[in-house]
Amino acid sequence: MRINSKLLLAVTSMSLLFTATAKAELNVFACEPEYAALAQTLAPDARVYSATTAMQDPHQVQARPSLIAKMRQADLVVCAGADLEIGWLPMLQMKSSNPKVNSTDKGLFFATEQIDTLDQLASVDRSMGDVHAKGNPHLHLDPERMLVVAQALSAKLAAIDPDNASRYAQSLSDFSQRWQAKIPQWKQQAKNLVGKKVIAYHSSFRYLFNWIGMEQVADLEPKPGLAPTSSHLASLLTRAEKGDVMAVIVASYQDERGAKWLGERANLPVLVLPMSVGGNDQSTDLISLYDSLLTLLNGVK
Repeated sequence: MRINSKLLLAVTSMSLLFTATAKAELNVFACEPEYAALAQTLAPDARVYSATTAMQDPHQVQARPSLIAKMRQADLVVCAGADLEIGWLPMLQMKSSNPKVNSTDKGLFFATEQIDTLDQLASVDRSMGDVHAKGNPHLHLDPERMLVVAQALSAKLAAIDPDNASRYAQSLSDFSQRWQAKIPQWKQQAKNLVGKKVIAYHSSFRYLFNWIGMEQVADLEPKPGLAPTSSHLASLLTRAEKGDVMAVIVASYQDERGAKWLGERANLPVLVLPMSVGGNDQSTDLISLYDSLLTLLNGVK
């Protein structure tokens, strides 16, 4: 039987079109690398772009043309929230003119809206420095809160891409199984850190310290967002001389000068911790980020 070549061509074209449509990749714009890593884990076939790296301060980002272009293409935007990105995310949304990501009812997702944040404030004013009324936004360093965020993000992915809902559910199941198996291991690793006191820069590791049971007794910043002053560092030296501080801690993107000044004079180790995925060579994904953090903290003598 002779096959009509035009009919065969039409059927083939339709098949290719269907295949391309079925395999169309979701474009995810993540504000921070931790949420890029989580999105890629839950949606392995998605195109995931991170607006920042672990070596950048997520508070201070320029709304560059390249970021605007990426947001214009996005089907989903995933950010920490709690006004962490207030200085640059609204500008990107406005300039990208992408209606899909302007509202949490559509393709905008804030991690902090999925959990109870620490350190919420009834009101703020400029005299308080760079504080967040909605609470501390750095929740990704609490593994139990992060699991809740993963569940919510999976549901969001399924809502905006229902054809692949079963795949997102399976990815969440795989992630949850691995993550929940690690939590007791991390707790065991952290048992010797319970009750330890540190001086740290900003409140970057607030959730990690809270989850472990450590205490940040002082901040290298005189006020959140302000660089250490000589008088403030002198007061920290007086505090450190009590002899109960384990280390001075800074994040991978933070200026180490004040920490080193204090560490040298107080005879304290200065520990640079990865704030997110990619903050050091060991933190290549979310699980190895936690592994690295606990290894570094336990290495302090």
